[in-house]
Amino acid sequence: LHSTSRRQRQMCIRDRNNLDTQKRKYHNGGQKKNDRESEAYVMDIRFEKREHLKEKPDQKHLGFGKYMTDYMFVMDWTKEEGWKDARIVPEGPITMDPACVTLHYAQETFEGMKAYRTAEGKIQLFRPEMNAKRMINSNARLCMPELPVDMFVEAVKALVKVEEDWVPSEPETSLYIRPFMFATEAALGVHMASAYKFMIICCPVGAYYAEGINPVKILVEDELVRAVKGGTGFTKCGGNYAGSILGQVKAEKMGYSQVLWLDGEHRKYVEEVGTMNIMFKIAGEIYTAPIEGTVLPGVTRDSMIHLLRDWGYKVNETRLSVDDLMKAGHDGTLEEVFGTGTAAVISPVGELRYKDDVVTINDFKIGELTQKLYDTLTGIQWGRLPDKYGWTVEVK
Repeated sequence: LHSTSRRQRQMCIRDRNNLDTQKRKYHNGGQKKNDRESEAYVMDIRFEKREHLKEKPDQKHLGFGKYMTDYMFVMDWTKEEGWKDARIVPEGPITMDPACVTLHYAQETFEGMKAYRTAEGKIQLFRPEMNAKRMINSNARLCMPELPVDMFVEAVKALVKVEEDWVPSEPETSLYIRPFMFATEAALGVHMASAYKFMIICCPVGAYYAEGINPVKILVEDELVRAVKGGTGFTKCGGNYAGSILGQVKAEKMGYSQVLWLDGEHRKYVEEVGTMNIMFKIAGEIYTAPIEGTVLPGVTRDSMIHLLRDWGYKVNETRLSVDDLMKAGHDGTLEEVFGTGTAAVISPVGELRYKDDVVTINDFKIGELTQKLYDTLTGIQWGRLPDKYGWTVEVK
């Protein structure tokens, strides 16, 4: 990896079959830079051509996470050499030693993002630098190597460019992108590993929930907890999600789609819902849990807050007790509830159950503000609305 001047990055992909070197220039994708010189990276990415391409699925019946694309991005890190051997290779199984520390001690992190095809045929990402920064923070907590923002974004762009035919064009569809990193050292004993692998896989997707944008029923979990201060709640690591499955199973058995988690210390304050951040509209104001180490700093959450404040809403990033929430549900001041996340974008909540107390929100209909947020954010993502925030990054 070598440094170069600001505003331009170069990436070379070497095709093993013809050994021709292709150079592609990328620009800063809407990211704001100051007047000082800043360094970017030149990534030398080896490309291994797939002998037979996969058959693409019906875009009208994609589901979520079912069909992997033809290729994947892979890059290795060692304590001695740092990041090396960036490559785009045919998607498929990877070999792993049974003593690999990730299998035993779960030293791994991941991200979730999407590529969107506009009506004009352009392909664009949404705030990819936010995912890169979040992975840096996740990795720091788990003692994993830092992957610089520029490298992360360039790797995503490179793979999406190769897989551009996989970006679907049907309404409400996109290419889901899953960057992840894990330790590869084969050794037992809890320690910071000496070798890691960074990978990216992709899959075309439709709606995350079968219900689509329709309201869902949520169970407030009052026994199990998702995160505590000082833990890994703010990171995107697999252990957080594995620990939430029991609550999810419990909710589904009771006829609910997801779990609303309370804080781990008092079992009192609402934090996240399932795999999403959550927001409440109470008496005209928005309430959402603060980012204090137990809640994932969601890209969609941050984007929603930007929109809401631009529209004049007061957004309270503060603790909200479940008792006050249920009280608002009964006295009519709880006007709308919605989860936010990359996969689902926004998921309206029509019912909340806490112990034996049940409240229905907005007659189990999607709220006016919820719909406006969904239409605005997806309008920006798919290029139907102007992007005055500079959030979208075109893949050229």
